[in-house]
Order: sequence, then structure tokens, then C-alpha cells
Amino acid sequence: MIMPENEVICSGMIDRIGLETSNITFKTTENSIEEIVSIPTHKVGLQKVAEMLLDTEKGVIKSTSEITAVGHRVVHGGSYFSETTIISDEVKAKIKELSELAPLHNPAHLVGINVAEQIFSDASQVAVFDTAFHQTIPVEAYKYAIPNYLLTENKVRVYGFHGTSHKYVSEKAIDYLESNSKIITIHLGNGCSMSAVKDGKSIDTTMGFSPANGLIMGTRAGDIDQSVIFYLIKNLGYTADEVNAILLKQSGMLGLTGYSDLRDIESEAEKGNTDCQLALLMNAYRIKKTIGAYTAALNGLDAIVFTAGIGENSSYMRKLVCTDMNYFGIELDQEKNQIRSKEIREINSANSIAKVLVVPTDEEFEIANQVYHLLHN
Repeated sequence: MIMPENEVICSGMIDRIGLETSNITFKTTENSIEEIVSIPTHKVGLQKVAEMLLDTEKGVIKSTSEITAVGHRVVHGGSYFSETTIISDEVKAKIKELSELAPLHNPAHLVGINVAEQIFSDASQVAVFDTAFHQTIPVEAYKYAIPNYLLTENKVRVYGFHGTSHKYVSEKAIDYLESNSKIITIHLGNGCSMSAVKDGKSIDTTMGFSPANGLIMGTRAGDIDQSVIFYLIKNLGYTADEVNAILLKQSGMLGLTGYSDLRDIESEAEKGNTDCQLALLMNAYRIKKTIGAYTAALNGLDAIVFTAGIGENSSYMRKLVCTDMNYFGIELDQEKNQIRSKEIREINSANSIAKVLVVPTDEEFEIANQVYHLLHN
């Protein structure tokens, strides 16, 4: 079941939360607003969203009572949640409990839920979990090679994340290809992950027990030898909390370049900044290795799909990833790669065996559709 109408009444985004130069976009059928202001916290951001929705001149609602449901993306559902769920005090308690596994996300989600409950007090609050799409991953892929009881008793396993995005873009790609296919979805934003999707189902993904491992991200290190952690603690005197902060908030592209936003990194790389140039190469190299691994897991490859802020907008990153990948049947059309569009598009050359697609993700639509399905099923 999908929503009977797919009309977008308004849309918007707040990025760079916590910086002095937070960017707000708010679009309706009649107005388009973009502001650069300081949004220090997620709470302040959501309150700003509510103000814009209710604005007497440019808003789209006259009263918060017009909103009957609010969908919340929640990153970590652990073993508790495998499907979209109406939020209760018990659900909030579980989301809080899982905050240790997604410290950059779940706490902010709870803030958003609590603020939304205050602002939209008549609405149903619904959680859509990023981990749900990856519940189809087989045991040989989700189980770690650690003592069995840590899985059976403590639920330590691969959960996977960005599931809402991977689900949406893989379904769009399957529709485009007109067949169930062997697809690798590449979600590149401040957080980055990849999924191997076979016949519409996730069979592997780069993020695991938490959203910390896998690809190089904005501030997260991604995959790292666990011995480095013990070395930092035992030999260099860092506490466990300090190491956790280093790996989650001070590493990735930020640690390599001093910048966490890829737009800044690409700009500096063009100016000759060698740290930025190397960081981009490292980022692409890890993506290329994963394409190779997932092609093996899928036993073939029909298409790779770039999505999310970087995947959709950075022609340079797509070029780095697709260079020297002809063994896998991947060949980019450089002119098509430069095209910007909000539509699904094919950017591979005519000789490319595997399709190279750019599929704009729409997590908001996917969340809205899942909320509608839950409340009307």
C-alpha cells in the first residue's frame, strides 16, 4: 500500500547543525526560502521548522492540529524493532537504551520526538528504523566471529543503517532496470554506507553493530584495526571515552583534512591542498574495494547506485570511484556525469556492462509512506 496522493506540499532541510553557518531551506509550491543562521541544536532546528510551517504568509498550515502523524527516522532499532512502530514511552526508553550504539543519532532522535510531541500534540508519533531494511541479511553476513553467546544473549551482530535510503533507491533502481537485479547502493553523505541488494533484499552492508564502521565518513573513521583502540588506551594513555570521541567525532574526513563537509574538501583540493586530495582518494579507494567485495557476494553486478548529498551532487567523487573499474564492467560517461538533475539518471557509457545510476534519495517520502501504511493497514 502506498499513499493515495504523492503531492509534496512543502519540503526543507537544515544542515550544518551546531555551526554558526547552519543552512535552512524551506520550499512550498509558491515560495522558496533559504537562510544561513546559527542553529546550535536539533531542538532549536525543529522549533524553527514548526515556525516556518505556521508562518501566516509563507507557511502551509494554520494550526498544529492539522498534522495527524509525524514520522521520525530513528537510526538504531537494535533487535527490538524490525518494522515501523508507533512511539510510546516504552519505545522511547528502548531508543534511549540504544543510544550507546548510535551516540551521534539516537539521542538527537529522542530530542526530535519529545519536541514533536510538544508541538504536534494531537498527532501520532511514528518511528521508522534505519536498521529494518537490513533484517534480510543472512547469518553468515551478520554474525561476527566472536563467542556465540555474545550474539544469542547480548545481540551483538551486524544491524546495518541508512536502511530507509537504501530501500528507497534500490526499489527505484529496480523499477528503472525493469527487473529484480544485483545492485550495489552507495549512500554518501556526512555518514556513508553501502549495501548489496539482491532481488530487492539487503544481503550485506558496510555499517555493522553501530553506524561507526565501513566507509570513511565526515567525522567517523570507518573500518579500523581494533588493536589501534587498545594501543591508544594502553600505550598512549587515552581513556575509552576519549578514544570513542576520536573515532566518532574527530576522525574521517575531518581528521584527515580539518574539514568535515565534502564541499569544502573538494574546494580545497582544487586549490592544491594535498591533505584534501589524499583524503578524497582514500575515500574513493575504500568504496572501490567494497564494490569488488559486494560483486563477489552478489555473484555479479547489474548496477551501482549513487545517492545522498555527496553521491547525488559530487561528480568528482563519482569519477574517482568509477575510474579503473572496467574489470567490473563499470565505465563512466564523463559528460553525463556532469549533469545535475533531481531525476534518476544513467551516467555510464554505452560500453559499460554494469549500469551506473544516480538516484536521488527521498527518505522523507519513504518515511511518510511507511507511516501511512502503518496507520491505514
